[in-house]
Amino acid sequence: MTAETEQITQETSAGAVPDIFRKLLRAPDSPDEIDVPISIISDIIFRILFNEGHVTLRRFAEVIKMELKVLDSILERMQYDQLVEVASAGSMGRFSYTYTITDAGGKRARDAFERGLYVGPAPVPLEKYTLMIDSQTNQKLHITPDEVKAAISHLILPEGFHRRIGPAVNAGTSLFLYGPPGNGKTTVAQSVAGLIAGADPVWIPYAITIGGYIVSIFDPYLFEEVPLSKEQLKAYKYNPQSEVDRRWGYFRRPAVIVGGELRLDALDLRFDPIAKLYEAPLQLKANCGMFLIDDFGRQQISPSDLLNRWIVPLESGYDFLRLQTGQTLQVPFRQLIVFSTNLDPLQLVDDAFLRRIQMKVEVPAPDERMFIQIFATMSQKLGVPLEREGVMYLLQKYYRETGRPMQSVHPRDLLKIIVSMAEYESIPARLTPETIDNACQSYFVDASRTANLLSTRSSSAKPAK
Repeated sequence: MTAETEQITQETSAGAVPDIFRKLLRAPDSPDEIDVPISIISDIIFRILFNEGHVTLRRFAEVIKMELKVLDSILERMQYDQLVEVASAGSMGRFSYTYTITDAGGKRARDAFERGLYVGPAPVPLEKYTLMIDSQTNQKLHITPDEVKAAISHLILPEGFHRRIGPAVNAGTSLFLYGPPGNGKTTVAQSVAGLIAGADPVWIPYAITIGGYIVSIFDPYLFEEVPLSKEQLKAYKYNPQSEVDRRWGYFRRPAVIVGGELRLDALDLRFDPIAKLYEAPLQLKANCGMFLIDDFGRQQISPSDLLNRWIVPLESGYDFLRLQTGQTLQVPFRQLIVFSTNLDPLQLVDDAFLRRIQMKVEVPAPDERMFIQIFATMSQKLGVPLEREGVMYLLQKYYRETGRPMQSVHPRDLLKIIVSMAEYESIPARLTPETIDNACQSYFVDASRTANLLSTRSSSAKPAK
């Protein structure tokens, strides 16, 4: 642990805002203090003017998320160079000006569009982003057993199950959920995401700049902004006269969830040749939060390719991304990675990789006691009277006699079918042998009956001799 990291840890533990946060979040007071090339800001201004025609200073500040006085200074220089002109002036001085583009500015705007199409918040440099992520993840989360139990209280799980996932959440590295299908692995993972999102919010920039290119990080589907109180705003200010840099958003911790659609290129910088803009890979967007690979083993890439991609980041906490130019960059890899699968883990990955995943948790199929408990809970939720004879009939005929494995999802699905059939006939929903037979015939696929049907069809398709 470096001296800087140790200081951050001590200050955070004492309930104070570490000084490094104030330095990183200090808004520039003038164009000379901006930590990215001024040309990046000027290009965004030209694109906004070209698209919107007449633009107020406050509109620029809303889109670019920089202080009025800094943008005013940039526009004043552009006005001096006869690239923009004042279309109208309000009664409150320069801050109430509305700008439009000149003929000379129009040429510069077209040049700006040649360089890229990005219109949005000004980026922060990669170095600042890395330092901020490292600073916010140097301490492990401390989620209590009561919080974990509350998060999964809507699920019927084995006794003490919270002890299997709580340590993994606090460690914040990796978790492997496995077990037969239909028993709540995805729901458990989503509950974990809720736990992480409920922890302290984090500072994430809307965009960063790497090698002269802008990389967009903000995704409205992943990042939920948290308003700062006056006390928090004051605590994060470098001094009473400074402002908090609006290029950073204060967000709930993100949860990125992907399934079988995941492709390997989603884990690398994705370059848009038309916009000349990079989209951040999924794991970069998940920093400080959670990344769930659901239905692991059924992606469009092999498990070994996916896991090999992350062997080094899982151990080091850093990932390596490559620009089109061939330049390789180191970025933080600081999120809880959750793998969820219905398949046998030993058939997916080798022991060497499993050792790199700290926590492996089985989500088992329910026994009869748990199954009845789930059935009772869902009956109450769906408004179907719980009739013991009906439940025992279901267990005997469709599980004990057939050897069918129980799944936690079965009670909900069967009861929904019973309710739908009752609503169709405008009668009360009941758990009778008849309604259970009808629901099970609609829900379960009888393997022997299907085999007989296929055999019959095959025989009838043969030409007569």
